[in-house]
Amino acid sequence: MTVFVTGAAGMLGQDVVAEFRSRQSKVIAKDHASLDITNLEHVEQAIGHYKPAIVVNCAAYTDVDRAESEPQKAYFINGLGPRNLALACQKNKAVLVHISTDYVFDGSQNRPYGVYDPTNPLNVYGASKLWGENAVREILKSFYLIRTSWLFGLNGKNFVDTMLRMGQSEKTIKVVDDQFGCPTFTEDLARAVADLVETGCYGTYHITNQNAVTWFGLAENIFKKCNNSIKLIPCKTKEMNRPAHRPGFSVLDPFPLKETIGYLLPGWEYALSRYLVKRGKSKL
Repeated sequence: MTVFVTGAAGMLGQDVVAEFRSRQSKVIAKDHASLDITNLEHVEQAIGHYKPAIVVNCAAYTDVDRAESEPQKAYFINGLGPRNLALACQKNKAVLVHISTDYVFDGSQNRPYGVYDPTNPLNVYGASKLWGENAVREILKSFYLIRTSWLFGLNGKNFVDTMLRMGQSEKTIKVVDDQFGCPTFTEDLARAVADLVETGCYGTYHITNQNAVTWFGLAENIFKKCNNSIKLIPCKTKEMNRPAHRPGFSVLDPFPLKETIGYLLPGWEYALSRYLVKRGKSKL
């Protein structure tokens, strides 16, 4: 099976490429330099040339705050890009796997968001990702739309690494304690993506590591596992004065993931432990 991966140089993209290659798939890995997904002609040429069975879109504009001042760029990459990939997949009878986000929700409800709950993004980033979701649904019948959240992995910038870096130079760190979500290890997500593709059960899925936590709770756990006694100060989101509004509760309900692939991802604490071991910061 030939698998075509966009955003292949990114944090998730690298793990997706590695996962499919470990399963003996032929993987065509495309980063931004080798494929601009906002250019329909280039996308159609590339997919028409390789004729993959599966296209996994890991390309995304992910700077949530900067998107507020660069909305056109966010919509081009997160909206127009998926539309172009969907059109090319339709033309070449390929199945699209599109990665989306918990930020399509506004965080106003007090229970985990199901795959069919109403969306209402609070920021440009979330709105641009929703635009991409809708384009995929409008164009294709055979697709996997996967929402995930709070990614951390070995191959890109993430909150865990930011905390580790700050812990080396700061005496105290102020961390938001009123946003709840599910941290997700990109290696676990990549495995679930590959398993989902094997089922042939198309549709929308929520895939995250299990259990909810705040950013403050996550930071506490990071430093505890690394035996670092740095002082953490919990704060409210509004105190950070960030350009983009963020949902206070964006926990995703995985149903029907287990019913489809046979398992749920492990809890985020175990995923974090494995990640820190791989980073040489802790021991299991």
